[in-house]
Amino acid sequence: MSKRLLAATAVLALGVAACGGGGGRSAAPAQSAGLSADTPEPKGDIDGFTWVSYAEPPTLDYVHAFDYPQNMVLSNVCESLMRWTPDLKEAPGLAEKVDRPDPRTLVYTIRKGVRFHSGAEMTADDVVASLNRHLDEQVGSYWISTFRNVESITKTGPMEVTVAFKQPDALFNLEMGASPGTVASAASIKAMGKAFGTADGGLDCTGPFKLGTWTKGQSIRLDRFDGYWGAKAKAGKVTFAFVPDAAARTNALVTGEADGGYLIPASSIARLRASGAGTVYGGPNLTTADLIVADLRRGPLSDVRVRQALSLAIDRDGLVKAALGEYSKPTTVPAPVEAWRNVPEARPAAPPVKRDVAAARKLIAEAGAAGRKIVIATSNAAPEFPVISNAVQAAAKEIGLVAEVRTIAPDAYTALFSDPEARKGIDLFPTLWYLSATDPLELYGLFESSQFENYGGFSDPAYDKLVAEARAEHDRAERARLTARLQETAATQLPWIPLADLDNVMFLGKRITGAPTSISYLYYPWAADVGAAG
Repeated sequence: MSKRLLAATAVLALGVAACGGGGGRSAAPAQSAGLSADTPEPKGDIDGFTWVSYAEPPTLDYVHAFDYPQNMVLSNVCESLMRWTPDLKEAPGLAEKVDRPDPRTLVYTIRKGVRFHSGAEMTADDVVASLNRHLDEQVGSYWISTFRNVESITKTGPMEVTVAFKQPDALFNLEMGASPGTVASAASIKAMGKAFGTADGGLDCTGPFKLGTWTKGQSIRLDRFDGYWGAKAKAGKVTFAFVPDAAARTNALVTGEADGGYLIPASSIARLRASGAGTVYGGPNLTTADLIVADLRRGPLSDVRVRQALSLAIDRDGLVKAALGEYSKPTTVPAPVEAWRNVPEARPAAPPVKRDVAAARKLIAEAGAAGRKIVIATSNAAPEFPVISNAVQAAAKEIGLVAEVRTIAPDAYTALFSDPEARKGIDLFPTLWYLSATDPLELYGLFESSQFENYGGFSDPAYDKLVAEARAEHDRAERARLTARLQETAATQLPWIPLADLDNVMFLGKRITGAPTSISYLYYPWAADVGAAG
């Protein structure tokens, strides 16, 4: 199954007609100068606050938590072995330490004195049960790729769990700070069965908030957990209101009906700033907008010259200006700039962001692809998808391809990421793809031949060998050096066609402060930091 696939942010669709210009730049996208590292410290506790979300979580079961709505809530209720900090580094979580006695073994020492919301104390048995769910085919974990090198997960002491690997896997421990590393009560998992993580079942985890009232179709309320092992939440409760319409979310923020929200639409920024109701923040993100090539073995896009031609013809500057907004930058590489933030010296230069229609037409002629048809699937699952698809259609037609934009239902769009049958007849589809660990290998490893998320079937033995070498490399700087070579191949062969690098955009009303600005909120218990602004 797939993971972190949709990332359906709500960015205004202004229409492809607003696209224009182009022009070239020769540098890789730079980190935004206007990003905020954090927000001001709270001055006290608060009874509660309301947060807007564009959708209701389909589930809060961590094995199926792959998108913004569920992870934004779940990160405050359930915790993981490791913790992804607001500055996108790794720190101890429910494991107070981790040892690696040899390249194929990780030993987690479980933190003592941690209690579940039910009052039971967490043990190694809970960790073993929680992690082993990902290996159960009947469960169908969306995070199975994280565990593909795992040989066994066993209890080796009252508060010790050992993970044995078939081969070294340097990313595994990083991803233990995200949903794959979540620990829930083994007893509750067994007792709730299929109701675990649902509105009818519930959750029994260790986070600073416990699940309160889940009103289907309207909201989820979390209540402060007074038995929390760490710093107590500053708010007594937090209510997540589900507001699918972007304009309605903006109205709720302007009027004070809601206190804040992540994933602020580009179209709302000016109005929110002008309202005086609060502050718009841009923070570090690990998300890029890309086009996924659905089949690299047949159709016009099986020829790398056609993929390169289409990439050359897309007006990324116009697309950013028209639809993605000031907190985005055109890019020609799939991995976000911030993925390199822990090894910035290793980040390689990217191919120029340069639109060259004449060169693109020449490539199409060389490939004999003039007049051939491609199908671009799009969906209203995210407002920017139609804009992206229409822009790509315009670029394709300009270089002599026949391009059809085929609108599909949101559930059909989601199926593109998990069902090869759903991708039949589709050549391209857009995605906003985020990483769950601060390491560019997490993205470039997707193009390994055996990877589930290698949707187009990209296959290059030399690339596979380099991925395996990088994944086995525990030295971060050396792994980054290897990953830089993977980026060079991906940017040339284009199994995905990159479009833009996106910042994380958040709004805080005047009443509250303390929320992190980075994408860490998907796994870090961010709501516990929110308190009174004055």
